Amino acid sequence: MDLSNTFTQDELQQLRKHDIVIWADRVIFEARPPISEDALRDIRQRIRGSLPEDLLSLWRLTAGGRLDYDLRLTMQGNQEAISWAELFYHDSEGYRDLPGWIEHEQALAEEAAEARGHNWDGKIEALPIGGFEYCDRIYVVTDHNALDYGHTLAWKMGLPPAWRHAMHEDGLATIAPTLREAFQCLGLEKDPVSDDGADTGLEFLEYLDSRRQDHDLPAALADKVIGFYRQAVLDWRGALETGTLSDNPLLATLALSHAIQQDDAALLRQLLDRGVALDIPLRGDMGPLSLAVINNAWSVFQALLERNPPLPERLLDDVNGPVPKALVARLLTHPDQASVQATLRCVLHGVPDSAHCIAEQLSVQQRATLPQQKQALLTSLRTSLEKVRQGKLAHYLGEDGLRLQVERLEAFRL
Repeated sequence: MDLSNTFTQDELQQLRKHDIVIWADRVIFEARPPISEDALRDIRQRIRGSLPEDLLSLWRLTAGGRLDYDLRLTMQGNQEAISWAELFYHDSEGYRDLPGWIEHEQALAEEAAEARGHNWDGKIEALPIGGFEYCDRIYVVTDHNALDYGHTLAWKMGLPPAWRHAMHEDGLATIAPTLREAFQCLGLEKDPVSDDGADTGLEFLEYLDSRRQDHDLPAALADKVIGFYRQAVLDWRGALETGTLSDNPLLATLALSHAIQQDDAALLRQLLDRGVALDIPLRGDMGPLSLAVINNAWSVFQALLERNPPLPERLLDDVNGPVPKALVARLLTHPDQASVQATLRCVLHGVPDSAHCIAEQLSVQQRATLPQQKQALLTSLRTSLEKVRQGKLAHYLGEDGLRLQVERLEAFRL
């Protein structure tokens, strides 16, 4: 989609005065002035190869700023959300500024060279240009000898093993062959104007509102920018209507996720009848069944079971609410579903009958560990409850929720 003629030169100049620029059909706000020749000279001295033309084109417009879009990539078989919230620049107030990130990469490159017993020339072959704090980073490959010269890459930090379904090792994936195409991969999974559940886009809309109210950005131009920005909404509903949804894995993922989060079994069946596959990760390594359990989407869950999909092991470990006993009993007819964790989670969420149903299927070894694990969980909850009462801890359950879970665990007997 080419939206390059949406704004007149006069409108673009007005937006520039409000630190808003448009590049590759995406909006950058809190945009910096164009990069200086001194900054370019400094960067060129630190990289192997040369700066791709797309990056120079961006930097001639703005040396950095903020983005407010969604980006999903497949990493190590997982579906990972990538935070590309910042375009790094000199002297920023972020976690590190652009020179700081370059120095960070130089230190890593030097360590890697030493580990291989190689001499290092002081240069890096992929330039960090954006990301979010220390968790997510975007790179442009500058090494002419690399097969992926000019490609835009995303790096994401792995999380500790305790984060179930997350990626536990650092991941790296290609976004697109060029920076301009990488910008085209940025989208809006929900419409920030019309969807109350949207998170992405709200910061940009607040920024626009501030410029309109306090800095005389013309209302008509602000509205035009919002309309332009919303062109990036990923319209899975339109693809469903035209029968093309199954041809677009990203839109299919969004549609499936929406059906599950809304517990909309009718929509789910419609998606599956239109050819949307079930064997895809929707969040981390979670497929549709795991996501349904976490969202307490029991109508969707039963609709999924109608299709006889392979069941992941220990699905009930993800129980996040009162799961019906009949559904638990049905799952327990499959192997590798009963666990101590699932038993205790059912207790915490107020379904002791479901907990007993699972406990009856535990192995002798599992049952032997249940009292100890129950006591450890009880001790942890009591400690958190006391800290909340003392004002030393903010907990998502609050004092009442913690107290209720303590009482449920105390009352549970095999």
